[in-house]
Amino acid sequence: MGNRITDLFGIEYPLIQAGMVWASGWRLASAVSNAGGLGVLGAGSMYPEVLRKHIGKCKLATNKPFAVNVPMLYPDIDRLMDIIVDLGVKIVFTSAGNPKTWTSFLKNKGITVVHVVSSVKFAQKAEEAGVDAIVAEGFEAGGHNGRDETTTLTLIPAVKEKISIPLIAAGGIATGRAMLAVMVLGADGVQVGSRFVASDEASSHPLFKQKVVEAGEGATLLTLKELAPVRLIKNKFFHDIQQAYADCASVEELKVLLGRARAKRGMFEGDLEEGELEIGQVAAIIHDIKPAAQIVSDLIKEFTLAKAEVKRL
Repeated sequence: MGNRITDLFGIEYPLIQAGMVWASGWRLASAVSNAGGLGVLGAGSMYPEVLRKHIGKCKLATNKPFAVNVPMLYPDIDRLMDIIVDLGVKIVFTSAGNPKTWTSFLKNKGITVVHVVSSVKFAQKAEEAGVDAIVAEGFEAGGHNGRDETTTLTLIPAVKEKISIPLIAAGGIATGRAMLAVMVLGADGVQVGSRFVASDEASSHPLFKQKVVEAGEGATLLTLKELAPVRLIKNKFFHDIQQAYADCASVEELKVLLGRARAKRGMFEGDLEEGELEIGQVAAIIHDIKPAAQIVSDLIKEFTLAKAEVKRL
């Protein structure tokens, strides 16, 4: 399955596991990399020394390439970047900020840089900043998202028209058929998040994993656009947000309601009522928790079968 993405990262399949907060630790990243994809550590929920430990453990668990995702909103980002360089990480995904801030620094250290965007405009800016590839993420995705609510089906061909570097599709992809669909639309590979939350190796709480499996159609909604848009499962905390909107809450009041460590409380500690539960719309078709290697295998098998079916049309 060689193409621009497999060549860029030195991996077997054009399949990237998203670097999700509270889910993407060394166990998940190494398992995906060992299975032929690209595992990604989610540094956004790690203190600098915790990231150091996860990188070290990931190196011991796999001899395959893996990456680190760094949200640019992270307050201690300088320390994270120093650790990444010190420990010889070869691939970094940046998100939630201006790619110009760190791309030159990383590339001067010989690091491959990928930036996550939610619009054509930001894809073009990322290419101008010198990144090696782009993840274009539709608003179906879980976690923090774009305000424009552009779907993956629309976003991928729109971005493809405007950039020349490799393109990775994200948002709503949990099956091999979806992988094939976005690659037909112009993507060189896919980034999968929600499906890997429901894996044995994900570091998220078992109660959250089970909640993802139980989520049906319409179980999530994009909200909190005034702060940082995020797609959440509808639980007590979510309904508290909706009531705040009904009461015409100010941005400051929304910040107070959100508080601190709300995502950790939900996804890592398992508080299904008061915690922030971030997951994509595609949770509606995720029905089990299984090993990451099996998820990779299932995706590639279904992709291959679907590709053969399309050829017969």
